[in-house]
Amino acid sequence: MRSYLFALFVTLFMLLGCETTDPANGQAQDVAAPVIFNHFEPSKKTVLTVSNKTDAPVKPTIKLQPTPQTTNSPNTAVTKRNADLWQHIATNLQFKIYLNKALNKRIKWYIRQPNYLKTVNKRAAPYLYHIVRKIEQQNLPMEIALLPFVESDFRPTVSSSQQAVGVWQLVGATAHHFGIKSDQWYDGRQDVLASTDAALAYLKYLHKRFDGNWLHALAAYNSGEGRVKRAIAENKNKGKSTDYWSLKLPKETSEYVPKLLALSYLVQNPQQGLLRPKLANKALTTEFNVGQQFDFSVIANLSGIGRKQLHTLNPGYLKNQSSPDGPHTLLLPLEQQSLLRSQFFKNNFSGEYIVKKDDTLYSISRRFGLSVKKLKMMNNKTSNLIGIGEALIVGQPRTMPDSLTIDYKISPYLEQTEVAIPTIAIEYQVKPGDTIWGISQLYDVPHKDLAQWNKLSASSILKPGSLLVLHLPQATKPVSQLHNEGMLSGLEKTLKQPH
Repeated sequence: MRSYLFALFVTLFMLLGCETTDPANGQAQDVAAPVIFNHFEPSKKTVLTVSNKTDAPVKPTIKLQPTPQTTNSPNTAVTKRNADLWQHIATNLQFKIYLNKALNKRIKWYIRQPNYLKTVNKRAAPYLYHIVRKIEQQNLPMEIALLPFVESDFRPTVSSSQQAVGVWQLVGATAHHFGIKSDQWYDGRQDVLASTDAALAYLKYLHKRFDGNWLHALAAYNSGEGRVKRAIAENKNKGKSTDYWSLKLPKETSEYVPKLLALSYLVQNPQQGLLRPKLANKALTTEFNVGQQFDFSVIANLSGIGRKQLHTLNPGYLKNQSSPDGPHTLLLPLEQQSLLRSQFFKNNFSGEYIVKKDDTLYSISRRFGLSVKKLKMMNNKTSNLIGIGEALIVGQPRTMPDSLTIDYKISPYLEQTEVAIPTIAIEYQVKPGDTIWGISQLYDVPHKDLAQWNKLSASSILKPGSLLVLHLPQATKPVSQLHNEGMLSGLEKTLKQPH
């Protein structure tokens, strides 16, 4: 009897001890020591696994957390919504991530810049919600929302040494092919939402060209379709694997995809050391079609929004006026819609309204100061049914030439921007804890260019006391004073630029 009770006690103890460590079922597990995987088949809920395709097994320097697994297919529905946009992004990331030497290197790089996302998020905030919605509407992987961070640190006006421009780093030929307008008045590559449309179209094209392989498509986005196809063909001829990790690609491209995957992993697992910002999962800005050539100064006065803020939100416009031939669309803060609500706008520029999701005849009629009955009569409607994309007449616009422009002899904005600003080369002495990215933020230059100027990679570890060369615009105050001011936020720095 005693032996029977003892055996029963041991059995119960073992069962209770197993209840608290079941990663496959999403239960809490003991993470006192890092979990190390060398060879295994991924469980249904484990995203991060070890790939031995190109590297010897690497001991992870991070603690792996089970997260819902999805596939690399763009057809995975994005349905989970969160009140915080960054949590929403994290919840809906789709790629399986294979831990290897290249990825581990990029993870370490991000963790050394714990405030990276919080800093860059200040520049991204007016646009990120719109980008996420466009990605969801086109049923694309959520990882693409992180590409502007990888490409440009979300700098709308940045230009690379290869003349790629904007947050998506589009070169002129690609932008033109996918419908981006560029002239002396306007560069759509610097227009965040217009360039987003072009970049998503380009990525969809590449995804199709590479037979649904997103890693190949992303590599091609960075280095060109032809280069990736040649690398694949070379591996085929040698009987080698053609997966991304096995391809012989330029150094920048070989680091490009790992950088995106590392950022994706850390966004899902902020406890690893990359601080994740908070941002409301709702539009902070709205697109507003002025409908005719406009002057930023006039729109600023009508809307109550500062001219500098207007230029900051709409970096695609290169002058103080829009082109006579358009576009005439502005991005405005939602909390400052006095222009949209003004009688001046309703009387002169609200002739047509395009129905959006969740619109009703009642909400549209209230917006434009009409009764539902009058709105239906103006549009020859007998029912309350409306469709997304439908154009409704909501007013009787009047043509008012020159009403939104000022007859400058020379635009004060042009007077400032058309003057060529010479650059100067300065030396910077590396201090303990400095990184390529941190120094680039301090002097407001692309970290890729800073690395290239000094023949380094973007992830190079800097030796204290060494000297870096920076090519900066001629400063209006001593460089030493610039350095002592410390790192401004992206928005603050943008507002300090001349307009």
